[in-house]
Amino acid sequence: MQNPTEVSQELPLTTNPKPPKRLNLVPLIFLIYFEVAGGPFGEEPAVQAAGPLLALIGFLVFPFIWSIPEALITAELSTAFTGNGGFVLWVERAFGPFLGSMMGSLKFLSGVINIASFPVLCIDYLKKIIPALGSGWPRNISILISTLLLSFLNFTGLTIVGWAAVLLGIASLSPFILMSAIAIPKIHPHRWLSLGQKGVKKDWNLYFNTLFWNLNFFDNVSTLAGEVDRPHKTFPLGLLVAVIFTCIAYLIPLFAVTGSVTVDQSEWAQGFHATAAEMIAGKWLKIWIEVGAVLSSVGLFEAQLSSTAFQLDGMADLGLLPNFFGLRSKWFNTPWVGILTSTLISLSVSYMTFTDIISSSNLLYTLGMFLEFASFLWLRRKLPEMKRPYRVPLRLPALVVMCFIPSAFLVVIMVFATKMVYLVAGLMTLGAIGWYFLMKFCRQKKMFKFSSAEAERKM
Repeated sequence: MQNPTEVSQELPLTTNPKPPKRLNLVPLIFLIYFEVAGGPFGEEPAVQAAGPLLALIGFLVFPFIWSIPEALITAELSTAFTGNGGFVLWVERAFGPFLGSMMGSLKFLSGVINIASFPVLCIDYLKKIIPALGSGWPRNISILISTLLLSFLNFTGLTIVGWAAVLLGIASLSPFILMSAIAIPKIHPHRWLSLGQKGVKKDWNLYFNTLFWNLNFFDNVSTLAGEVDRPHKTFPLGLLVAVIFTCIAYLIPLFAVTGSVTVDQSEWAQGFHATAAEMIAGKWLKIWIEVGAVLSSVGLFEAQLSSTAFQLDGMADLGLLPNFFGLRSKWFNTPWVGILTSTLISLSVSYMTFTDIISSSNLLYTLGMFLEFASFLWLRRKLPEMKRPYRVPLRLPALVVMCFIPSAFLVVIMVFATKMVYLVAGLMTLGAIGWYFLMKFCRQKKMFKFSSAEAERKM
């Protein structure tokens, strides 16, 4: 058997032949952008939770605490393991199939819960134009239809999704650029120093989860590594540009609106940027931003659905899932079983409130990130000579510190979670453990066909 210290970067054969590499730098940057942000939509609750000053500090500081370390880890390991599955490959190689399967289940569930938030976010903006979408069966039907239509778009192929992300990114950001420019003469810098209204209690759970949700998921793009052209060069540069681009896209509108508009703090709910646009420039800009929110939600949905679908494809390559999870469409070469599975699960949780959706997604993601940090450090220690086309330029002690700081923030996220979130995440974690043993049973009884990759790596 292969010695684990002599690791080859060759990954197991897939269920179907892989198509040619299709993602180059520009669409990759925008796919990463939509994996993480998709625009300033969704940052408003940070002001509602803790006031303008802490919201601005959060979006200035949090990228250094979380986004940059996450992007650096993703760049190193995605260029070392250039196959679909991303973080599942890393954990499986570091700690074996059980924890690899746990990582896959936790991140997959986090991803599909996150996907469910985008049709909800889209409808939250549209209800400002069409009030009937605010509740009841019109809201539920609109979420169902939008989810199915967007899933079909994803089915048409990653090339289409990638270049669509470029167009959607430009279209959804353009009204914010205009709003920020118009707001400049109206800005009063002292408003940035406000800690919020007197007597309004700070909602730390909402504050931290908003920051985490808006500046997270840079590692999701790793599940598409097998689809990227020249990943050794494309991934590090794409992640660098995407981190800078994402942070600027959040901060400029936040500085513009908090400095130029004075409203009751409770008004800073999801979708307030559209209201602020009307106050700054008129109803025409409000409508433009609401349309931009819909376009952004489309981009977010497509990018993250691609990530979860190709993650399942990679897990089938590893033998952690049956081979049929790697089946691809004859017409578009997309992993249609992964797309269908992700869509159905996201629909099942779309009834939850937006806050509960992002909090549950964050907690599941948090549990997975502990494994990701641990696998990154362990692979550096266990396989120091492994070929890494991009390598974080730090020694192991400094890397431990780099991972410890965001890990401490993960603990904060867990502390402020609600009972409902603990219940949902706890049940899904138990389900992930049960799923591993179910797949092991199915392999032993030969109920489904599995890749032999997992067995071949056992000593």
